[in-house]
Amino acid sequence: MGVSTGRLEAFSDGVIAVAITLLVLNIDLPHLSPGESLGRGLAAQWPVYAAYVTSFLTIGIIWINHHVMIGRLRQTDRSILFLNLLLLMSIAVLPFATRLMAAYLKESHGQHLAAAVYSGAFLVMAVFFASLNAHILLVKHVHLRQQLPLEQRRLILSRSITGLIPYAIATALAALSPYATLAICFGLAFFYALPIASGGSAAG
Repeated sequence: MGVSTGRLEAFSDGVIAVAITLLVLNIDLPHLSPGESLGRGLAAQWPVYAAYVTSFLTIGIIWINHHVMIGRLRQTDRSILFLNLLLLMSIAVLPFATRLMAAYLKESHGQHLAAAVYSGAFLVMAVFFASLNAHILLVKHVHLRQQLPLEQRRLILSRSITGLIPYAIATALAALSPYATLAICFGLAFFYALPIASGGSAAG
């Protein structure tokens, strides 16, 4: 017998809450040069704020969509738990990737690799989310609370994997422009906020 869906969600919620809280630790007080104003110092840290907002929104939306995905289940099994652990592992590394992006975005060296790591972390997370969703909808659909036609399950899955291509593009573009990478990741945060991304509303 698998772990109850309630216990799975409680553990997942804890991991996601820690990851989203750790993001704020990336925001330090500005290091001011002699005579530099606080306002200018704060403004100079805009990459930190941009990376923070992007990551916070993305993790928050993944939490909402994770709730929708697990809410479809009436029970779990070992394979679902393992795939969920992989998803949580990818989420837990996002504070590091965010700090890396914020630190190197405006640097003259390392900024391209930092951007690739940042968007690559989102890409890996999206792959694990899609893999878990596909496993639930196509392989373990007998565990669903309500049986859905195959066409509907495929439609839900196709909507949930739409973000994979933009994340891959953002990762590839890191070699050219880390700013473009950050912009795409920021845009995708809003995509995942839409109910279409998970095939249902947050309450669904």
